[in-house]
Amino acid sequence: MGRPWDEEASGSVKKAKKQRGFWQEVPILIGIALLLALLIKTFLVQAFSIPSDSMQDTLQRGDRVLVDKLTPWFGSEPQRGEVVVFHDPGGWLNETPTPEPNAVQKVLSAIGLMPSAEEKDLIKRVIAVGGDTVECHGTGPVKVNGKALKEDSYLFPGNTPCGDKPFGPVKVPEGRIWVMGDHRQNSQDSRYHMNLQGNGTVATKQVVGRAFTIAWPINRWSWLPVPDTFDQPALNAAVAATPAALGLAGAVPIAVRRRRRGPRQTTEDTASPASPARGGGLDARDDEL
Repeated sequence: MGRPWDEEASGSVKKAKKQRGFWQEVPILIGIALLLALLIKTFLVQAFSIPSDSMQDTLQRGDRVLVDKLTPWFGSEPQRGEVVVFHDPGGWLNETPTPEPNAVQKVLSAIGLMPSAEEKDLIKRVIAVGGDTVECHGTGPVKVNGKALKEDSYLFPGNTPCGDKPFGPVKVPEGRIWVMGDHRQNSQDSRYHMNLQGNGTVATKQVVGRAFTIAWPINRWSWLPVPDTFDQPALNAAVAATPAALGLAGAVPIAVRRRRRGPRQTTEDTASPASPARGGGLDARDDEL
């Protein structure tokens, strides 16, 4: 029969082993948490801080937004009306020196809890996508494929759609987007970079993702939906009509040629529809700049 103090000593040893086991697991748990945070930042969602007033009143300076980085991995392209974060295409941001981050800041930026000092990103609204023609004259409105946008729901109060920089018409090349800030008179967007490569447009490969919600501060929690004006069927109809028009244009000369040759060409007439079919299938694309 064991002595009471022997049992107490045995219990103390077991308790000490449990405590040591817990502290040995803490670094593993921290490592797993950091790995998960890194994976989330890289493939799922990343937080960004708004540093300027160019997207007022939709976004305010100091807001934190969450950006969807998952759907681009599956081939999703930016759509009209979305608010997107994108890397500086080159020459959009002033080259101002940034202080060297300390070790803690480097770790936090690596897992997405702080913006990286090396990253030069911007946030704007997509107005037009590849294949669109966009323009704005006088006081507006902005027109996409000849259709006027009703932007009252998101434009900064007192701003006109063109701001102080009328433009266009501009044909947006495939694989690129035309972006503008909601505070038109305080946004250095596509309008101000038409002298650079891409004629003011941004390559879709430079897009980090879509900002879908304001996460901070708490009193500004809200979604960032696509405004109704971008749901106009006519915006897509104008672009979709182009290939059909090309096919019709290709068919007209053949019909004229048939009339000139007269009825004796009946055997050729049965095979000739292949030509306009090929013409209708052509897809005219602008090369990426």
